[in-house]
Amino acid sequence: MTTDTPRTVLRITGSDRTEFLQGLVTSDVGKLAEGIVYAAILTPQGKYLADFFLVPEDDAILLDVATPLAASLSQRLTMYKLRADVQIEPTEITPTRGVGDTPDGAFADPRHDALGWRAYDGRAGQDSIDWDAIRVAHCIPETGVELTPDTYILEAGFEALNGVDFRKGCYVGQEVTARMKHKATLKKGLDVIQVDGAVPVGTPITSDNKPVGTLFTQSGDRAIAHLRFDRAGEDMQAGDANVSWSGRAAHQA
Repeated sequence: MTTDTPRTVLRITGSDRTEFLQGLVTSDVGKLAEGIVYAAILTPQGKYLADFFLVPEDDAILLDVATPLAASLSQRLTMYKLRADVQIEPTEITPTRGVGDTPDGAFADPRHDALGWRAYDGRAGQDSIDWDAIRVAHCIPETGVELTPDTYILEAGFEALNGVDFRKGCYVGQEVTARMKHKATLKKGLDVIQVDGAVPVGTPITSDNKPVGTLFTQSGDRAIAHLRFDRAGEDMQAGDANVSWSGRAAHQA
């Protein structure tokens, strides 16, 4: 069973809330009319600061973020709002989640069908789900594990996870992200590897003593790793474990 990272839910109100967020985050805030939205906020250089869910709520937008990032994200949003009619306040809401059919009043997780649903109305979640196994199977990054301040979101698979919209217009970090999108092929990124052994998160991966990448979340004999694709292959090492990679396929899972 996976131990969930604590979550904090902020409530964003004010007449300018939608336009305000639209100019900052990687996804189209207009899609809140259809339900929950997964998004990130980036540095001007296009690097990851935080990922979160935006949730429609009457005359407000809820922002569901990992608790370790909540204070810095709230501070950054406050810095950006200037004179906009936007208010940001914490709530006591505890998100819950589960797999299977989405219950009435809950939202299907927008990243992948296998991640089930999320709810914000106090209902019980499912406590026995091995979320790490699901994430590894589908190469889905986690805040603070695969997603760190060095991350470029396209290398983390955000396009496949519905976490970036290339038609919405400008947002902070958009130019760098768009340039990466229009490259012929990404040279680095997350993918699933095979692992023979147990390896701590953050273990470097090498091939012929050359750096290839970093191993992150492991579940059984598979793990999510950040790889240099031109160096990755079927004969690599991570600590005392032998690891292998057969080619990019995880984001199509």
